[in-house]
Formats: sequence, C-alpha cells, structure tokens
Amino acid sequence: MTERKPPKQTFESWVDKQIHEAAERGEFDNLPGTGKPIPGAGTASDEDWWLRGYLRREGVSGDALLPPSLLLRRDIEHLSEDVRELTTERQVRAAVSELNKRIVDWLRMPEGPFVPIAPVNADEIVAQWRITRSAAEPKREQPGSATTASSPALSDEAGPRLRRRWRRRWRRGGEPE
Repeated sequence: MTERKPPKQTFESWVDKQIHEAAERGEFDNLPGTGKPIPGAGTASDEDWWLRGYLRREGVSGDALLPPSLLLRRDIEHLSEDVRELTTERQVRAAVSELNKRIVDWLRMPEGPFVPIAPVNADEIVAQWRITRSAAEPKREQPGSATTASSPALSDEAGPRLRRRWRRRWRRGGEPE
C-alpha cells in the first residue's frame, strides 16, 4: 500500500478500491479466526471493563474506590460484627475509639458525598458485645458445685486466695494467666 491517493478521488472510494483489490487477490482468505464468531459480540459493553480487570488482577476490592463517608458508614454498620471476635472489653473500646477518631477526622474536613455520620457510643457497643459474648460462652459453674470442688486448682485445699485472684482478674476485664 505504497500508492498515494489520487488527488481527485475521495478517501472513502480510494480505501474501498484498495479493499476490493486485496479481496480479489485473496489476501483475506485463510486468516486466523475465519468463520468463527467474534468474542464478546452481541453482549452489552461495560464501560468499566478495564477497571474491573485491573482490580481483579491486583487483588484489590472495590472498597478502595468508595468515598470515605461511605466507608465510615459501612464500618459503623459492621462494627458489632467486627468486635464480636475480640476477647476483652479494652480491645472493644479501642476499636470503637479508633473508628470514632476516623469519624471525627472526616467531620472536620468532609470530602465526597455528605452522608450523615455521628460518632459511635462505646458503652452501647460494649453492652452489645457483653450480651453476645455471654450468649456464646458456656455457663460457668457456681463456686460450690461438684466440678469446682473436684478441681485441684480451685479446691478448698488450694485456698480461697486463688479464687479471689481469679475473680479480681475477671472483674477488671483482664485475661487470665
């Protein structure tokens, strides 16, 4: 295709002439994919196909694209599920405190769509955590029951001092040793 377009001929007719001549010479015969359907023909085109492919290749979730206000709203809704796995009240309060810090930072300098968000009440979350935790834990034996008396660590021979220490630890929310 080293020929130049003749000056008096339109571009479309010149291109059509070139295609017609190539077809007559058989240059379009035996091309790869001849007679096969075009991949993706007939399906609706997605404008963000490249973005979805990039996120899938990089292993990034779509949450990275959400504005901060929607991320905070989602984190508030999932907070009770997230703290369910924590073992101490101190950890629960730290998680709520961290979320509240992010909320206050966003409230000072909001960006993205405005979504009504307020800091979370830590006492309510701790109360919910305690309820779900007490429902999930098996009931503890009473101090005078048969299983406690037969246990060497908490028997009367070990003394009431050991039982008091354990009770103190649980009251403070600390982990047993």
